[in-house]
Amino acid sequence: MSVKSSGAALSRLLSEQRPLVVPGVFSAMSARIFEKAGFEALYMTGFGVSASLLGMPDAGLITMSEMRDSARLIAQATRVPLIADADTGFGNAVNVTRTVREYIRASVAAIQLEDQVSPKRCGHVAGRRLIPLAEAQGKLRAAVDTRNACDPDCLIIARTDARGVSGGGLEHAIERGLAYEEAGADLVFLEGLETEDEIVIAAERVSAPLVYNVAGGSPRVSAQDLGQMGVSLVLVPVLPLAATMAALWEIAAALRDQGPIVGDDIDRRLSGSPLQNMFAFLGFPEIRQLEQRYLPPEEMDKYEGASGFRP
Repeated sequence: MSVKSSGAALSRLLSEQRPLVVPGVFSAMSARIFEKAGFEALYMTGFGVSASLLGMPDAGLITMSEMRDSARLIAQATRVPLIADADTGFGNAVNVTRTVREYIRASVAAIQLEDQVSPKRCGHVAGRRLIPLAEAQGKLRAAVDTRNACDPDCLIIARTDARGVSGGGLEHAIERGLAYEEAGADLVFLEGLETEDEIVIAAERVSAPLVYNVAGGSPRVSAQDLGQMGVSLVLVPVLPLAATMAALWEIAAALRDQGPIVGDDIDRRLSGSPLQNMFAFLGFPEIRQLEQRYLPPEEMDKYEGASGFRP
């Protein structure tokens, strides 16, 4: 999807679906799987990228360039709009201007920025602290101005962790959400809402489309009910990563205990799914077509004589 079309496509989805449910992805392969399953938009989770790329926690350790490159690879591997976590913008308002430019060049449809101090922490662990409200508004204004100059269709999502910080609470979170809306944010993300009543109150008080995060201790509510409560966008960021880690641990233990025969069980579990033939899913037939179209005959003869996968 082109840079100029992805944001517009996401806006269209948000207007057509209430709420739009978006899974968290952390690599090009995970993104392709969720796209194949029928999801119309994807969310690149900073938690997932930090875990999968670095093997480290979501604690402000990953860099802007690492996150941008992950977003670019995911966007290139898929055809649906990508919402990309940009953490705190990786610095002050000046740094945010570069972050937004780089993310837009990576073809993302929306950029999520949060109001924690740097280094930030995952939104469901202790020790989070917020930057002053005026500073947060300035960073969002910088993001919006840069977005307007580079790609007006790209959406800016403003996240606040005010609900869960020491001395915070729902009113503090709503106050920040309203201030971020005033600064130009297209969507407002109140992280860590604790009850269904809080979801309803937040949706009533904040005029901008509301983002809800299914993670940590947040209530588990059906998509239909969340839509009726006034939520526009539902993110499910951690579940895909957790499921992947669980599956990898199971196969690691089975391979350790049973040896190579464990592969037969994987084949059975994938039977009938688009992943049954991983070579085909990842695009080897398309590679074969390119070879046949562009390689000289003498090169093709070498491939024809080789053993192994045939599409």
